[in-house]
Amino acid sequence: MAMWGAVAILGWLARLPGLPPAESAEMATRFHFEPTNFPRSSVSDRSYRDVNPALQRINAWISTVGAGIALGDLDRDGLSNDACLVDPRTNTVMVTPVPGTSDRYQPFQLNVEPLAYDASTMAPMGCLILDLNEDGLRDLVVYYWGRTPVAFLQRQARKPAPLSRESFVPQELVPGSERWYTNAALTADIDGDGHFDLVFGNYFPDGSMVLGKAGWVAMQASMSHAGNGGSKPILLWQSATSGEKPTVQFARVADADSTLGTGWTLAMAACDIDGDLRPDLYIANDFGPDKLLHNVSSPGHVRFKPLRGRRNLATPKSKVLGQDSFKGMGVDCADLNGDGWPDFMVGNITDDYALMESNLVFLSTGEFHAMDSGMAPYNERSEALGLARSGWSWDVRIGDFDNSGVPQILQATGFLKGSVNRWPELQELAMGNDLMLHNPAHWPRFGPGDDLSGSNHDRFYVRSQSGRYFDLAAAVGLGEPYLTRGIAVADVDGDGRLDFALANQWADSIFIHNLSEGTGAFLGLHVLLSTAQGPSTIHAGHSEAAQGSPALGARVTVYLRDGKRLVESVDGGNGHSGKSSPDLHFGLGTLTPQKLRVAFDWRGRHGAVRHTETQLMPGWHTVLLGSSNL
Repeated sequence: MAMWGAVAILGWLARLPGLPPAESAEMATRFHFEPTNFPRSSVSDRSYRDVNPALQRINAWISTVGAGIALGDLDRDGLSNDACLVDPRTNTVMVTPVPGTSDRYQPFQLNVEPLAYDASTMAPMGCLILDLNEDGLRDLVVYYWGRTPVAFLQRQARKPAPLSRESFVPQELVPGSERWYTNAALTADIDGDGHFDLVFGNYFPDGSMVLGKAGWVAMQASMSHAGNGGSKPILLWQSATSGEKPTVQFARVADADSTLGTGWTLAMAACDIDGDLRPDLYIANDFGPDKLLHNVSSPGHVRFKPLRGRRNLATPKSKVLGQDSFKGMGVDCADLNGDGWPDFMVGNITDDYALMESNLVFLSTGEFHAMDSGMAPYNERSEALGLARSGWSWDVRIGDFDNSGVPQILQATGFLKGSVNRWPELQELAMGNDLMLHNPAHWPRFGPGDDLSGSNHDRFYVRSQSGRYFDLAAAVGLGEPYLTRGIAVADVDGDGRLDFALANQWADSIFIHNLSEGTGAFLGLHVLLSTAQGPSTIHAGHSEAAQGSPALGARVTVYLRDGKRLVESVDGGNGHSGKSSPDLHFGLGTLTPQKLRVAFDWRGRHGAVRHTETQLMPGWHTVLLGSSNL
């Protein structure tokens, strides 16, 4: 009896803290979201891919990625109300106005011709919205399984016309005919020369034949330490032209894999963790430990130093940064602890009665001197914050959706939706001999009709008065089991409330309009690098006339009267297959309308570090960073 009493006490002590009903109801009333489906490119009920015969028994597993969404300003109306949507049901890439933002142009599919494309062995996985050739027009990069990424450069039209397929010119980014399997991509000024480079995270081994009828293929060599995945190419910007036939040239960094590794990558983030305006990289690997890489590059010379976390008696090895054995599938960075430095949240698998690993939340300590000895200035705090457990998770997005001054967290979840629960077989596979994993013939069946975490719903975490986060998705209308892969965030209508889009696997993707009432004040910034020499300038609101490119990596600090600092950097594609707008959004809470001290730190077009400050009222502003101060 004494033994069972001890077990009962331990079980009671292990319970997760609850949220008082009154506080839960009050927190939920702050949010109101309205979903609308994105338009479909065509009718299709496909739910799996045609895969290599060696993978046929697990074709549903192989078919669980490919839905992607990016939000940005493609038509230069000053708002991030355009979407690049990847739909795996039709293997199409569609450019469309966000639902409800007016029919400025008709939705259209990108055409990769005349470049080589074989629909039987290739499939799009995601896209980036960015200005590749620095002419002020937004371009697109589409990344694939089965081939290298393609740039779609926007033409400078002789006369104004609505966006269409003909507005974009496809161009190879990498010469030759390599086969990549890319599931993560971002753009950032890696070497600090003032131009934006590209980083890709490949999943399956380069050169393998995952789709199609023949060729070699292999699965991961380990559930936790696999190093037989795809490459991590870095492309450095070299030159570009604009006009009706725009071009851009990149040079591939030699031997990047020796530092970035060949884990099975599903997500990446570029975040400046120490304030030197060089983007550091977090690589989230599905199989193989994640990596945090400190950027010590110089123009034309790329170099990273791996950082590792500390382990103490209370830290499992699987939660030590750089040594984890979990399934990294999504990552985002933002200041969660209010110290002015970026923190990381990483999505993993944490499903009850299935596979209980843990999401990871790394909070900055500010101990940057530790990086000199290879130690990461971070402590893991997911359990204490209530963010450790969510389901089979993918993208993570951190944003202030009620302008309270305290961020909330969105997380995509779900894997296979079917009628037959296959978790017992997966558990057996996960606990088996790693040496058998690389051969798909040793895997159990995961096909159409099978279910693995198919009833998960996306999470919407809100911080309570205790400081712990709680999932309020069901209470705010986000409780549907969508099987979401990518999440992209933007204030698409410019009303000061962050909206978001969900890229759903084998289903319609959804735009979530934020109609929350009683939200706090906000400061919204379109931060652009000028395309011409001249002083820095500020335009009120959403300026269509501002000629500039998103100032990726620029850091903006807002100083509040109580001494608190709000710090954000311009995002160039963090995460899995969801790519948020590069606009910056600061929730200010119940701030009395007054001018705010705002500081800007950035690299100019020639790599020089610049700093300027100004006073801004709450609301939207377009900031054009030039060659001199504001």
